[in-house]
Amino acid sequence: MVRQVQRKLQKWGYLKGAADGVFGQDTYEAVVHFQRKNGLTADGVVGDATFAALGINAASSSGGASTSTGRSKNLDLLARLVYAEARGEPYLGQVAVAAVVLNRVEHASFPNTISGVIYQSGAFDVVADGQINMEPDAQAVRAAQDAMNGWDPTGGCIYYYNPARTTSSWIYSRTVMTVIGKHYFAI
Repeated sequence: MVRQVQRKLQKWGYLKGAADGVFGQDTYEAVVHFQRKNGLTADGVVGDATFAALGINAASSSGGASTSTGRSKNLDLLARLVYAEARGEPYLGQVAVAAVVLNRVEHASFPNTISGVIYQSGAFDVVADGQINMEPDAQAVRAAQDAMNGWDPTGGCIYYYNPARTTSSWIYSRTVMTVIGKHYFAI
């Protein structure tokens, strides 16, 4: 779906880079430019209105069954994790937290579904303490959607932690690739 969006943006001169299927900074900026030029909310999120303006059938990008909020179950769960784990962090850090979950889905050492990764025993303290059940704010939803659209500010990291809060000495053995806000992102 990201490639399809990128191809449309390229065709109309909004995106200069490749249609590589990765929703990175270039694609984000092209989407914002497209949205501004077409009278849409310029938030960089490819939602129903942006899909329609691009001439893409949004129904094919739903990502599964919907919740009462209208979000797909995967988007809702990922947004709840982002909100519980990274509220108060910069937007880029929230997208990065969501990207780590999605990177784990693709990694052989982790479950291959979003719910499997999030509910993996011991993976996230917010599951154990119930914060996962809090309603996410709009920013957490946008961050989760951006990550699901392929934006990965971590460059493939599968771990993150806040060194001021972590109690696991094991996590310090991981190679830190980037720091965003209070979170260290590692492989």
